[in-house]
Amino acid sequence: MRDRIAVFTVFALNGLALGSWASRTPALAAQVHASPGVFGLALLGASVGMLAAASVSGRLIERAGARAVVAGSTALAAVSLVLVGLAPNVPLLAGALLVIGVSVGMLDVAMNVAAVAVERRLRKPVMAVFHAGFSFGALAGSLAAGLAAGHGWSPARHLGVAAVVAVAVLLVVVRAVPGSRPEHAETPAVPPGRAPIRRPVLWLLAAVALCSAIAEGASSDWSALLMTAERGVGQGAAALAFAGFQLVMALTRLAAPWAQRRFGPTRCLAAGATLAAAGLVAAAAIPVAAVGFAGFALAGAGLAASFPMALGLAGDAGKRGDGSGGERELGFVTAIAYTGFLAGPPIIGGIAQVTDYSVAFVFVAVVAALILPAAVAARRSRRREEADAMVGR
Repeated sequence: MRDRIAVFTVFALNGLALGSWASRTPALAAQVHASPGVFGLALLGASVGMLAAASVSGRLIERAGARAVVAGSTALAAVSLVLVGLAPNVPLLAGALLVIGVSVGMLDVAMNVAAVAVERRLRKPVMAVFHAGFSFGALAGSLAAGLAAGHGWSPARHLGVAAVVAVAVLLVVVRAVPGSRPEHAETPAVPPGRAPIRRPVLWLLAAVALCSAIAEGASSDWSALLMTAERGVGQGAAALAFAGFQLVMALTRLAAPWAQRRFGPTRCLAAGATLAAAGLVAAAAIPVAAVGFAGFALAGAGLAASFPMALGLAGDAGKRGDGSGGERELGFVTAIAYTGFLAGPPIIGGIAQVTDYSVAFVFVAVVAALILPAAVAARRSRRREEADAMVGR
């Protein structure tokens, strides 16, 4: 039970860090005197850092263990939060965001490896519950950022306090995080020498995670803009589209393990893709504000489990005979998914600039719908792997 609480807390800390600095972007842009275009380039530092770290984290975790990487990356994230708050110009801000991206990228893979270890101990899927912790942490970070800004706190003061809180909580829970350095590793269940890049099932699970990342990122970043620009909603009310999306996603993630046990991951992913696509199409095609709010909430429910389920299945695909393994597989899928967070916003922004936000969200709905065939194909590919492994014994 302690390991489950510890991993949930680590997910929440990751979300808290993201919500803390991402919600202070207006103040940070003013602090470094950056135009929107220049500030957008600085923000790319975080995405590049996350992508680079995720691609190498699997091997690092195999050598050092998930617990050590969780501890080190969380400490690095805390330091980088302080650096972000203190940055006096664009180059230093971009550098600080690159560091925070690296730390969060490593932490993402390590905490998901730890979550897979808890799943294996419990022998039931609980990955989505941990990702609910991330969502609640992000909401808490955003709320705290709003309160800090309302009381006139500078980014340096606010992010410094957030860093201290993160380190203090980490010290309490880190010893209960599973995943100490492995002493040995047995032969993997799949044929030796098959790296993640050579396994079709991992490419298909990465496609599920990628489509989910694009749709989730677009809904988070652009929903309020659709509501203000094309539905006539004020900025304060438009923020409810984002809040509703995140809240429904977090609550749905709490129920996802029950649904996965009852219906299986493929049916859950298929149903989620259908719900998400329907909600996004409704928000884009029906010019009524209430429908827009409801559509984004429905999209939050549909997308809630797709990313965590894809990671959980990737970890399971890398399981070894002794119950360990999955680090490289998780790193591979996570790295590909991060390209969605990196490339999604400019692609969707470009579509919106050439056409409008409604057309852009129809594109997002199509991307969300692609989760369904990718999930079905991943299940078939995994069954073929298992059949081949049985024949080879």
